[in-house]
Amino acid sequence: MSAVQAAAAIRAGECTSEELVQACLDRIDSLEDRLGAWAHLDPEHALQQARDADLYRRSGASLGPLHGVPIGVKDIFDTKDMPTEDGTVLHAGRTPAFDATAVAFLREAGAIIMGKTVTTELAVYAPGKTTNPHDASRTPGGSSSGSAAAVAANMVPLSIGTQTNGSVIRPASYCGVYGFKPSHGLISRYRVLQQSRVLDQVGVFGRSVGDVALIAEQMMGYDERDPDMRARARPDLVGIAAQEPPTRPHFAFVKTPAWDQADKDVQDGFGELLEFLGDQVEELDLAELLEDAIEWHRTIMEADLAKSFRREYERARDRLSPTLCEMIERGRRCLAVDYNLAVEQIPLLNEALDEILLEHDAILTPATTGEAPIGLESTGSPVFCTPWSLCGVPSISLPILQGSNGMPVGVQLTAARGDDARLLRNAAWLVQRVTE
Repeated sequence: MSAVQAAAAIRAGECTSEELVQACLDRIDSLEDRLGAWAHLDPEHALQQARDADLYRRSGASLGPLHGVPIGVKDIFDTKDMPTEDGTVLHAGRTPAFDATAVAFLREAGAIIMGKTVTTELAVYAPGKTTNPHDASRTPGGSSSGSAAAVAANMVPLSIGTQTNGSVIRPASYCGVYGFKPSHGLISRYRVLQQSRVLDQVGVFGRSVGDVALIAEQMMGYDERDPDMRARARPDLVGIAAQEPPTRPHFAFVKTPAWDQADKDVQDGFGELLEFLGDQVEELDLAELLEDAIEWHRTIMEADLAKSFRREYERARDRLSPTLCEMIERGRRCLAVDYNLAVEQIPLLNEALDEILLEHDAILTPATTGEAPIGLESTGSPVFCTPWSLCGVPSISLPILQGSNGMPVGVQLTAARGDDARLLRNAAWLVQRVTE
């Protein structure tokens, strides 16, 4: 079942939360040795949460939108009832006393926190133990690798992750699921491992546009402890995503400066997609606008990594991966003037994108350079995600293409900052037209 179907079935009494959680546990038991999606899983604790949810339902009390639905949580979100170890031996045994705000909102909506999913080292690039559900010799992507793989393998209907560069969109593409990264500032990052306040964004994974709308909406309550949030009403993601667009969407196809890094599969697949869409898509050349975006993003990310992980680097750099150490060391050499100049580009880029998106409903790009690469030493390239992570705009990966090796390839849609609900509506429209 999708998450939407599961929530409806539990609400209607067609199945219990305990039955659903037990089915998920059975699935995990059969696949986890090969897949390695979980950093922490206590089956009895998951079942007890489900029994409590069923007892609560029988009391006749009002139910939250996710009542009884099991959810995987990336192991960088604090959880008061299970460890949060951030993918590093340096934080082994860390047991928070409080939930991250996003997790608290999920519990408030009735969700079952199934367990903690594998992340890369400190949510950067050094891979964890997770493999790709479609081919164990290939990467699942990073850093939200366990979250994407768990949904793709039907271990849980929903999961949450984060994206600082490409850590939601990329694993969603490689694993063949829906990955949604809402606008910067819509979901609280309080008690989530921080890489970069400027770039960090919470994202979600599901099996449909409706699924990701359902879970994302529940986490969008205001939290004054995240300094980049503003008090506002929660957007009606579920309702608007389910609507038919008032007019046929008009998309802007943008190759980005990374187009030459796209595999032939991706280039051919987009050729077919553009032909299918016909006059509903227009190619725009934004090379000049985006040509320095990757460098600006790198400057911000590495300087902020040096700040956020200063203690780990100074106390135990020999226990960090060479890749992370190199990034931290470059960040420590970054000049304040270069950092500030890079940050100042973000509102300028968003102003330009706002103008473009007055004439187009969404920007269409690849989610990744191709199928998930063979080998588990790397998590793949995030280059097609970087400009949109820099700008903090909403993006979604749709699993509607396939590579020549039968592996999934995502199509990425991006909208203006704050236009999350309309993005999901247009994504649902595109999926329906392509797959009908």
